[in-house]
Amino acid sequence: MSARADIGLIGLAVMGQNLILNMNDKGYTVAVYNRTTEKVTRFIEGDAKGRDIIGTYTLADLCAELKRPRRVMLMVQAGRAVDVVIEQLLPHLEPGDIIIDGGNSNYEDSRRRTLELEAKGLLYAGVGVSGGEEGARYGPSIMPGGSTEAWPHIKPIFQAIAAKVADGTPCCDWVGRDGSGHFVKMVHNGIEYGDMQLICEASHLLQAGLKLDNDQMSAAFRRWNEGPLDSYLIEITGDILAFRDESGEPVVDKILDTAGQKGTGKWTAVASLDHGAPLTLISEAVFARFLSSLKEERCKASGILSGPCGLANSASLSLDDVEQALYASKIISYTQGYMLLGAVDNELGWELNYGGIARMWREGCIIRSAFLDRISDAWDRNPELGNLLLDDYFMEQVGKAQAGWRRVVAWASLSGIPVPAMSSALAFYDGYRHERLPANLLQAQRDYFGAHTYERVDRPRGEFFHTNWTGTGGAVTAGSYDA
Repeated sequence: MSARADIGLIGLAVMGQNLILNMNDKGYTVAVYNRTTEKVTRFIEGDAKGRDIIGTYTLADLCAELKRPRRVMLMVQAGRAVDVVIEQLLPHLEPGDIIIDGGNSNYEDSRRRTLELEAKGLLYAGVGVSGGEEGARYGPSIMPGGSTEAWPHIKPIFQAIAAKVADGTPCCDWVGRDGSGHFVKMVHNGIEYGDMQLICEASHLLQAGLKLDNDQMSAAFRRWNEGPLDSYLIEITGDILAFRDESGEPVVDKILDTAGQKGTGKWTAVASLDHGAPLTLISEAVFARFLSSLKEERCKASGILSGPCGLANSASLSLDDVEQALYASKIISYTQGYMLLGAVDNELGWELNYGGIARMWREGCIIRSAFLDRISDAWDRNPELGNLLLDDYFMEQVGKAQAGWRRVVAWASLSGIPVPAMSSALAFYDGYRHERLPANLLQAQRDYFGAHTYERVDRPRGEFFHTNWTGTGGAVTAGSYDA
Protein backbone atom coordinates (compact mmCIF):
# COMPACT_ATOMS: atom_id res chain seq x y z
CA MET A 1 0.00 0.00 0.00
CA SER A 2 1.48 3.36 -1.02
CA ALA A 3 1.18 6.11 1.57
CA ARG A 4 -0.95 9.00 0.35
CA ALA A 5 -2.08 10.97 3.43
CA ASP A 6 -0.35 14.26 4.23
CA ILE A 7 -1.22 14.10 7.92
CA GLY A 8 -2.96 11.81 10.37
CA LEU A 9 -5.30 12.95 13.11
CA ILE A 10 -6.30 10.96 16.20
CA GLY A 11 -9.42 12.00 18.09
CA LEU A 12 -12.76 12.61 16.41
CA ALA A 13 -14.46 14.91 18.87
CA VAL A 14 -15.82 18.17 17.48
CA MET A 15 -12.46 20.00 17.39
CA GLY A 16 -10.73 17.06 15.71
CA GLN A 17 -13.42 16.63 13.06
CA ASN A 18 -13.50 20.33 12.25
CA LEU A 19 -9.71 20.53 11.91
CA ILE A 20 -9.80 17.55 9.54
CA LEU A 21 -12.43 19.19 7.35
CA ASN A 22 -10.46 22.45 7.42
CA MET A 23 -7.28 20.65 6.33
CA ASN A 24 -9.11 18.86 3.55
CA ASP A 25 -10.63 22.13 2.34
CA LYS A 26 -7.07 23.41 1.91
CA GLY A 27 -6.12 20.45 -0.27
CA TYR A 28 -4.56 18.07 2.26
CA THR A 29 -5.38 14.38 2.44
CA VAL A 30 -6.03 13.37 6.04
CA ALA A 31 -6.01 9.88 7.59
CA VAL A 32 -8.14 9.64 10.73
CA TYR A 33 -8.43 7.33 13.72
CA ASN A 34 -10.42 7.20 16.93
CA ARG A 35 -10.19 4.76 19.81
CA THR A 36 -13.95 4.23 19.55
CA THR A 37 -13.89 3.02 15.98
CA GLU A 38 -17.62 3.53 15.44
CA LYS A 39 -16.86 7.26 15.37
CA VAL A 40 -14.55 6.69 12.42
CA THR A 41 -17.32 4.99 10.45
CA ARG A 42 -19.87 7.68 11.32
CA PHE A 43 -17.49 10.44 10.30
CA ILE A 44 -16.40 8.83 7.03
CA GLU A 45 -20.00 8.09 6.08
CA GLY A 46 -21.22 11.47 7.33
CA ASP A 47 -19.46 14.84 7.13
CA ALA A 48 -16.37 13.34 5.46
CA LYS A 49 -18.30 11.47 2.77
CA GLY A 50 -16.97 12.13 -0.73
CA ARG A 51 -13.86 13.86 0.63
CA ASP A 52 -10.21 12.83 0.42
CA ILE A 53 -10.27 11.69 4.05
CA ILE A 54 -9.13 8.16 4.91
CA GLY A 55 -10.72 6.26 7.77
CA THR A 56 -8.47 3.83 9.63
CA TYR A 57 -9.28 1.41 12.42
CA THR A 58 -5.86 0.71 13.93
CA LEU A 59 -2.87 2.90 14.66
CA ALA A 60 -0.77 0.67 12.42
CA ASP A 61 -3.11 1.35 9.50
CA LEU A 62 -3.10 5.08 10.26
CA CYS A 63 0.69 5.28 10.18
CA ALA A 64 0.87 3.14 7.06
CA GLU A 65 -1.24 5.72 5.22
CA LEU A 66 1.12 8.60 6.02
CA LYS A 67 3.81 10.07 3.79
CA ARG A 68 7.29 10.43 5.32
CA PRO A 69 8.11 12.10 7.54
CA ARG A 70 4.87 11.00 9.14
CA ARG A 71 2.86 13.78 10.77
CA VAL A 72 0.43 12.53 13.41
CA MET A 73 -1.74 15.04 15.26
CA LEU A 74 -3.37 14.13 18.58
CA MET A 75 -6.63 15.78 19.57
CA VAL A 76 -7.25 13.84 22.77
CA GLN A 77 -7.81 14.79 26.40
CA ALA A 78 -4.80 16.41 28.02
CA GLY A 79 -2.79 14.48 30.57
CA ARG A 80 -2.25 10.75 30.80
CA ALA A 81 -4.29 10.05 27.65
CA VAL A 82 -1.70 11.85 25.51
CA ASP A 83 1.14 9.75 26.92
CA VAL A 84 -0.84 6.54 26.37
CA VAL A 85 -1.49 7.35 22.71
CA ILE A 86 2.16 8.29 22.17
CA GLU A 87 3.28 4.97 23.65
CA GLN A 88 0.88 3.13 21.35
CA LEU A 89 2.16 5.08 18.32
CA LEU A 90 5.88 4.50 18.90
CA PRO A 91 6.11 0.99 17.37
CA HIS A 92 4.66 2.32 14.11
CA LEU A 93 6.94 5.35 13.72
CA GLU A 94 10.49 5.85 12.47
CA PRO A 95 13.20 8.45 13.20
CA GLY A 96 12.25 11.85 11.85
CA ASP A 97 8.49 11.29 12.18
CA ILE A 98 6.53 13.98 13.99
CA ILE A 99 3.97 13.70 16.81
CA ILE A 100 1.80 16.81 17.19
CA ASP A 101 -0.23 17.39 20.35
CA GLY A 102 -3.02 19.83 19.53
CA GLY A 103 -4.88 19.53 22.84
CA ASN A 104 -4.73 21.80 25.88
CA SER A 105 -1.72 20.07 27.40
CA ASN A 106 0.22 21.54 30.30
CA TYR A 107 3.39 23.13 28.98
CA GLU A 108 5.54 21.17 31.45
CA ASP A 109 4.22 17.95 29.90
CA SER A 110 5.16 19.29 26.47
CA ARG A 111 8.67 20.10 27.68
CA ARG A 112 9.05 16.54 28.93
CA ARG A 113 7.61 14.97 25.79
CA THR A 114 9.92 16.98 23.55
CA LEU A 115 12.98 15.60 25.35
CA GLU A 116 11.67 12.05 25.50
CA LEU A 117 10.71 11.84 21.83
CA GLU A 118 13.85 13.56 20.57
CA ALA A 119 15.87 10.98 22.51
CA LYS A 120 14.10 8.32 20.42
CA GLY A 121 14.89 10.13 17.17
CA LEU A 122 11.36 11.48 16.78
CA LEU A 123 10.15 15.08 16.66
CA TYR A 124 7.46 16.60 18.82
CA ALA A 125 5.25 19.68 18.43
CA GLY A 126 3.11 20.98 21.28
CA VAL A 127 0.56 23.12 19.47
CA GLY A 128 -1.91 25.48 21.08
CA VAL A 129 -5.14 25.77 19.06
CA SER A 130 -7.70 28.45 19.92
CA GLY A 131 -10.97 29.46 18.36
CA GLY A 132 -13.43 26.82 19.48
CA GLU A 133 -15.46 24.72 17.06
CA GLU A 134 -15.96 27.46 14.50
CA GLY A 135 -12.30 28.43 14.58
CA ALA A 136 -11.18 24.84 14.08
CA ARG A 137 -13.46 24.54 11.06
CA TYR A 138 -12.74 27.84 9.33
CA GLY A 139 -9.50 29.19 10.78
CA PRO A 140 -8.13 29.02 14.34
CA SER A 141 -5.20 30.77 15.94
CA ILE A 142 -2.38 28.21 16.10
CA MET A 143 0.62 28.43 18.44
CA PRO A 144 3.22 25.73 17.65
CA GLY A 145 6.31 24.96 19.70
CA GLY A 146 8.51 21.94 20.34
CA SER A 147 11.25 20.40 18.18
CA THR A 148 12.49 23.18 15.92
CA GLU A 149 13.21 20.66 13.14
CA ALA A 150 9.50 19.82 12.99
CA TRP A 151 8.40 23.31 11.95
CA PRO A 152 9.25 23.17 8.21
CA HIS A 153 7.22 19.96 7.91
CA ILE A 154 4.08 21.23 9.66
CA LYS A 155 4.26 24.90 8.68
CA PRO A 156 2.48 24.65 5.29
CA ILE A 157 -0.49 22.77 6.74
CA PHE A 158 -0.93 24.88 9.85
CA GLN A 159 -0.49 28.23 8.12
CA ALA A 160 -2.97 27.11 5.45
CA ILE A 161 -5.71 26.26 7.95
CA ALA A 162 -5.06 29.16 10.35
CA ALA A 163 -7.11 32.34 10.52
CA LYS A 164 -5.78 35.23 8.45
CA VAL A 165 -5.55 38.93 9.19
CA ALA A 166 -6.66 41.47 6.60
CA ASP A 167 -3.42 41.33 4.61
CA GLY A 168 -3.52 37.53 4.46
CA THR A 169 -0.91 36.90 7.17
CA PRO A 170 -1.73 33.64 8.96
CA CYS A 171 -2.35 33.68 12.71
CA CYS A 172 0.23 30.95 13.11
CA ASP A 173 3.99 31.13 13.45
CA TRP A 174 6.70 29.25 15.27
CA VAL A 175 6.71 30.12 18.97
CA GLY A 176 9.85 28.38 20.24
CA ARG A 177 11.37 25.30 21.82
CA ASP A 178 9.77 22.49 23.84
CA GLY A 179 6.69 23.65 25.80
CA SER A 180 6.54 27.24 24.53
CA GLY A 181 3.56 26.71 22.20
CA HIS A 182 1.38 25.26 24.91
CA PHE A 183 2.65 27.89 27.37
CA VAL A 184 1.58 30.72 25.08
CA LYS A 185 -1.81 29.03 24.63
CA MET A 186 -2.12 28.71 28.41
CA VAL A 187 -1.43 32.42 28.89
CA HIS A 188 -3.94 33.15 26.12
CA ASN A 189 -6.54 31.19 28.09
CA GLY A 190 -5.62 32.99 31.31
CA ILE A 191 -6.13 36.34 29.60
CA GLU A 192 -9.41 34.96 28.26
CA TYR A 193 -10.50 34.25 31.86
CA GLY A 194 -9.63 37.85 32.76
CA ASP A 195 -11.47 39.35 29.78
CA MET A 196 -14.60 37.32 30.51
CA GLN A 197 -14.61 38.22 34.20
CA LEU A 198 -14.16 41.92 33.42
CA ILE A 199 -17.08 41.83 30.99
CA CYS A 200 -19.23 40.12 33.62
CA GLU A 201 -18.32 42.76 36.18
CA ALA A 202 -19.16 45.52 33.69
CA SER A 203 -22.56 43.97 33.00
CA HIS A 204 -23.21 43.69 36.75
CA LEU A 205 -22.46 47.40 37.13
CA LEU A 206 -24.75 48.32 34.24
CA GLN A 207 -27.57 46.24 35.65
CA ALA A 208 -27.26 46.94 39.38
CA GLY A 209 -25.86 50.46 39.22
CA LEU A 210 -27.34 52.04 36.11
CA LYS A 211 -30.53 49.91 36.14
CA LEU A 212 -30.20 49.02 32.46
CA ASP A 213 -32.31 46.17 31.11
CA ASN A 214 -30.88 43.44 28.88
CA ASP A 215 -31.62 45.25 25.64
CA GLN A 216 -30.02 48.44 26.92
CA MET A 217 -26.97 46.52 28.09
CA SER A 218 -26.77 44.79 24.73
CA ALA A 219 -26.84 48.19 23.02
CA ALA A 220 -24.03 49.42 25.29
CA PHE A 221 -21.80 46.47 24.49
CA ARG A 222 -22.50 46.84 20.77
CA ARG A 223 -21.52 50.49 20.96
CA TRP A 224 -18.37 49.62 22.87
CA ASN A 225 -17.55 47.09 20.17
CA GLU A 226 -17.20 49.98 17.72
CA GLY A 227 -14.39 51.57 19.75
CA PRO A 228 -11.15 50.52 21.48
CA LEU A 229 -12.93 47.53 23.09
CA ASP A 230 -13.70 46.03 19.65
CA SER A 231 -13.34 42.27 20.22
CA TYR A 232 -14.99 38.89 19.80
CA LEU A 233 -15.97 38.62 23.47
CA ILE A 234 -17.55 42.10 23.55
CA GLU A 235 -19.39 41.26 20.32
CA ILE A 236 -20.87 38.00 21.55
CA THR A 237 -21.83 39.60 24.88
CA GLY A 238 -24.02 42.04 22.97
CA ASP A 239 -25.62 39.10 21.16
CA ILE A 240 -26.10 37.04 24.33
CA LEU A 241 -27.80 39.85 26.25
CA ALA A 242 -30.27 40.44 23.42
CA PHE A 243 -31.10 36.76 22.83
CA ARG A 244 -34.57 35.64 23.89
CA ASP A 245 -36.20 32.22 24.05
CA GLU A 246 -39.48 31.13 22.45
CA SER A 247 -41.42 32.83 25.25
CA GLY A 248 -39.67 36.13 24.60
CA GLU A 249 -37.64 36.08 27.82
CA PRO A 250 -33.85 36.67 27.97
CA VAL A 251 -32.04 33.32 27.98
CA VAL A 252 -29.08 34.66 29.96
CA ASP A 253 -31.35 35.38 32.96
CA LYS A 254 -32.33 31.71 33.12
CA ILE A 255 -28.75 30.43 33.33
CA LEU A 256 -27.54 29.35 36.78
CA ASP A 257 -24.77 31.65 38.03
CA THR A 258 -22.12 28.97 38.59
CA ALA A 259 -19.17 29.07 36.19
CA GLY A 260 -17.21 26.06 35.00
CA GLN A 261 -13.61 25.80 33.84
CA LYS A 262 -11.22 23.31 32.26
CA GLY A 263 -8.10 24.25 34.23
CA THR A 264 -5.96 26.40 31.93
CA GLY A 265 -6.80 29.58 33.84
CA LYS A 266 -5.77 27.86 37.06
CA TRP A 267 -2.55 26.67 35.40
CA THR A 268 -1.81 30.28 34.44
CA ALA A 269 -2.30 31.45 38.02
CA VAL A 270 -0.14 28.61 39.37
CA ALA A 271 2.60 29.41 36.83
CA SER A 272 2.55 33.03 37.98
CA LEU A 273 3.16 31.89 41.56
CA ASP A 274 5.90 29.50 40.45
CA HIS A 275 7.73 32.19 38.48
CA GLY A 276 7.08 35.26 40.63
CA ALA A 277 4.86 37.16 38.17
CA PRO A 278 2.03 39.21 39.78
CA LEU A 279 -0.98 38.01 37.76
CA THR A 280 -3.47 39.45 40.21
CA LEU A 281 -6.30 40.03 37.74
CA ILE A 282 -6.22 36.60 36.10
CA SER A 283 -5.94 34.94 39.51
CA GLU A 284 -8.99 36.87 40.71
CA ALA A 285 -10.87 35.75 37.60
CA VAL A 286 -10.11 32.12 38.50
CA PHE A 287 -11.12 32.69 42.12
CA ALA A 288 -14.35 34.35 40.96
CA ARG A 289 -15.30 31.12 39.19
CA PHE A 290 -14.53 29.17 42.36
CA LEU A 291 -16.70 31.56 44.38
CA SER A 292 -19.54 31.26 41.87
CA SER A 293 -19.60 27.50 42.40
CA LEU A 294 -20.53 28.00 46.06
CA LYS A 295 -24.13 28.67 45.05
CA GLU A 296 -25.85 27.06 48.05
CA GLU A 297 -23.51 28.78 50.51
CA ARG A 298 -24.02 32.14 48.80
CA CYS A 299 -27.78 31.76 48.94
CA LYS A 300 -27.57 31.11 52.67
CA ALA A 301 -25.10 33.94 53.26
CA SER A 302 -27.23 36.42 51.32
CA GLY A 303 -29.87 36.27 54.04
CA ILE A 304 -27.43 36.55 56.93
CA LEU A 305 -24.43 38.73 56.09
CA SER A 306 -24.87 42.48 56.07
CA GLY A 307 -23.60 44.97 53.50
CA PRO A 308 -24.10 48.64 52.66
CA CYS A 309 -27.59 50.06 53.20
CA GLY A 310 -28.41 50.44 49.53
CA LEU A 311 -26.38 51.55 46.54
CA ALA A 312 -24.16 54.60 46.50
CA ASN A 313 -25.35 57.67 44.61
CA SER A 314 -26.01 56.50 41.05
CA ALA A 315 -25.04 59.95 39.78
CA SER A 316 -21.42 59.05 40.57
CA LEU A 317 -21.54 56.14 38.11
CA SER A 318 -21.80 56.58 34.35
CA LEU A 319 -21.79 54.37 31.29
CA ASP A 320 -18.61 56.04 30.04
CA ASP A 321 -16.89 55.39 33.37
CA VAL A 322 -17.73 51.68 33.19
CA GLU A 323 -16.32 51.57 29.66
CA GLN A 324 -13.10 53.25 30.83
CA ALA A 325 -12.80 50.89 33.81
CA LEU A 326 -13.26 47.91 31.51
CA TYR A 327 -10.68 49.19 29.03
CA ALA A 328 -8.06 50.14 31.62
CA SER A 329 -8.47 46.80 33.40
CA LYS A 330 -8.12 44.98 30.09
CA ILE A 331 -4.79 46.73 29.53
CA ILE A 332 -3.66 45.52 32.96
CA SER A 333 -4.75 41.95 32.18
CA TYR A 334 -2.61 41.82 29.04
CA THR A 335 0.22 43.61 30.82
CA GLN A 336 0.28 40.91 33.47
CA GLY A 337 -0.02 38.10 30.91
CA TYR A 338 3.00 39.47 29.07
CA MET A 339 4.88 39.78 32.35
CA LEU A 340 4.41 36.04 32.84
CA LEU A 341 5.52 35.32 29.26
CA GLY A 342 8.65 37.38 29.90
CA ALA A 343 9.43 35.78 33.25
CA VAL A 344 9.30 32.22 31.90
CA ASP A 345 10.99 33.15 28.62
CA ASN A 346 13.91 34.67 30.52
CA GLU A 347 14.19 31.55 32.65
CA LEU A 348 13.91 28.96 29.87
CA GLY A 349 15.51 30.86 26.99
CA TRP A 350 12.70 30.46 24.47
CA GLU A 351 13.38 33.88 22.83
CA LEU A 352 9.70 34.56 22.29
CA ASN A 353 8.52 37.05 19.68
CA TYR A 354 6.14 39.12 21.80
CA GLY A 355 4.77 41.20 18.96
CA GLY A 356 4.34 38.04 16.90
CA ILE A 357 2.34 36.42 19.69
CA ALA A 358 -0.11 39.33 19.66
CA ARG A 359 -0.43 38.96 15.88
CA MET A 360 -1.17 35.24 16.25
CA TRP A 361 -4.04 36.20 18.58
CA ARG A 362 -5.36 38.89 16.21
CA GLU A 363 -7.86 36.57 14.49
CA GLY A 364 -9.29 33.10 15.01
CA CYS A 365 -8.95 32.88 18.79
CA ILE A 366 -11.33 33.72 21.63
CA ILE A 367 -9.46 36.88 22.71
CA ARG A 368 -9.20 38.23 19.16
CA SER A 369 -9.55 42.01 19.14
CA ALA A 370 -8.36 45.19 17.47
CA PHE A 371 -6.57 45.91 20.76
CA LEU A 372 -3.94 43.28 19.87
CA ASP A 373 -2.68 45.41 16.99
CA ARG A 374 -1.69 48.01 19.57
CA ILE A 375 0.26 45.39 21.53
CA SER A 376 2.16 44.17 18.46
CA ASP A 377 2.88 47.80 17.55
CA ALA A 378 4.30 48.40 21.03
CA TRP A 379 6.75 45.52 20.74
CA ASP A 380 7.64 46.51 17.17
CA ARG A 381 8.47 50.01 18.38
CA ASN A 382 10.62 48.67 21.18
CA PRO A 383 11.60 44.96 21.09
CA GLU A 384 13.21 45.46 24.52
CA LEU A 385 9.99 46.77 26.06
CA GLY A 386 9.82 45.27 29.51
CA ASN A 387 6.22 46.14 30.37
CA LEU A 388 3.25 47.26 28.28
CA LEU A 389 2.47 50.06 30.75
CA LEU A 390 5.79 51.68 29.81
CA ASP A 391 4.77 51.98 26.15
CA ASP A 392 3.71 55.53 25.28
CA TYR A 393 0.35 54.46 23.83
CA PHE A 394 -0.73 52.31 26.77
CA MET A 395 0.64 54.82 29.27
CA GLU A 396 -1.56 57.48 27.66
CA GLN A 397 -4.63 55.24 27.49
CA VAL A 398 -4.49 54.26 31.17
CA GLY A 399 -3.86 57.88 32.10
CA LYS A 400 -7.03 58.94 30.28
CA ALA A 401 -9.11 56.11 31.69
CA GLN A 402 -8.02 56.08 35.31
CA ALA A 403 -10.37 58.77 36.65
CA GLY A 404 -13.43 56.83 35.48
CA TRP A 405 -11.81 53.55 36.54
CA ARG A 406 -11.30 54.87 40.07
CA ARG A 407 -14.86 56.19 40.28
CA VAL A 408 -16.22 52.79 39.23
CA VAL A 409 -14.15 50.82 41.74
CA ALA A 410 -15.00 53.29 44.53
CA TRP A 411 -18.73 53.21 43.67
CA ALA A 412 -18.72 49.40 43.57
CA SER A 413 -17.00 49.20 46.96
CA LEU A 414 -19.39 51.67 48.58
CA SER A 415 -22.36 49.83 47.05
CA GLY A 416 -21.20 46.31 47.94
CA ILE A 417 -20.99 45.22 44.27
CA PRO A 418 -18.08 42.78 43.75
CA VAL A 419 -15.62 43.81 41.05
CA PRO A 420 -12.60 41.64 41.98
CA ALA A 421 -10.88 41.85 38.59
CA MET A 422 -11.32 45.60 38.12
CA SER A 423 -10.27 46.42 41.69
CA SER A 424 -7.26 44.07 41.67
CA ALA A 425 -6.18 45.59 38.36
CA LEU A 426 -6.33 49.07 39.88
CA ALA A 427 -4.40 47.94 42.97
CA PHE A 428 -1.73 46.42 40.72
CA TYR A 429 -1.48 49.63 38.71
CA ASP A 430 -1.08 51.73 41.84
CA GLY A 431 1.47 49.32 43.25
CA TYR A 432 3.47 49.25 40.02
CA ARG A 433 3.61 53.05 39.77
CA HIS A 434 4.77 53.52 43.39
CA GLU A 435 8.51 53.94 43.80
CA ARG A 436 8.31 52.82 47.43
CA LEU A 437 5.98 50.21 48.91
CA PRO A 438 5.62 49.08 52.56
CA ALA A 439 7.53 45.87 51.86
CA ASN A 440 10.36 47.31 53.98
CA LEU A 441 8.17 46.75 57.05
CA LEU A 442 7.35 43.26 55.81
CA GLN A 443 11.07 42.45 55.53
CA ALA A 444 11.63 43.81 59.02
CA GLN A 445 8.91 41.51 60.33
CA ARG A 446 10.46 38.51 58.55
CA ASP A 447 13.86 39.37 59.99
CA TYR A 448 12.38 39.89 63.47
CA PHE A 449 10.69 36.49 63.74
CA GLY A 450 12.83 34.41 61.40
CA ALA A 451 16.19 36.15 60.90
CA HIS A 452 15.46 36.21 57.15
CA THR A 453 17.67 39.31 56.63
CA TYR A 454 17.01 42.40 54.51
CA GLU A 455 18.70 44.71 52.05
CA ARG A 456 19.28 48.42 52.78
CA VAL A 457 18.52 51.51 50.71
CA ASP A 458 21.95 52.93 51.58
CA ARG A 459 23.91 49.85 50.50
CA PRO A 460 24.34 48.05 47.14
CA ARG A 461 21.73 45.48 46.12
CA GLY A 462 22.74 41.94 47.02
CA GLU A 463 24.12 42.78 50.46
CA PHE A 464 21.98 41.30 53.26
CA PHE A 465 21.74 42.43 56.89
CA HIS A 466 20.22 41.16 60.11
CA THR A 467 19.18 43.07 63.23
CA ASN A 468 18.98 41.56 66.70
CA TRP A 469 15.60 43.19 67.31
CA THR A 470 15.03 41.87 70.87
CA GLY A 471 18.57 41.77 72.15
CA THR A 472 18.15 38.05 72.81
CA GLY A 473 18.49 36.76 69.26
CA GLY A 474 21.66 35.23 67.92
CA ALA A 475 23.87 36.06 64.96
CA VAL A 476 22.75 33.13 62.82
CA THR A 477 20.50 34.10 59.89
CA ALA A 478 18.22 32.20 57.56
CA GLY A 479 18.92 31.93 53.85
CA SER A 480 17.41 34.33 51.32
CA TYR A 481 15.78 33.33 48.06
CA ASP A 482 13.46 34.67 45.40
CA ALA A 483 9.98 33.24 44.82
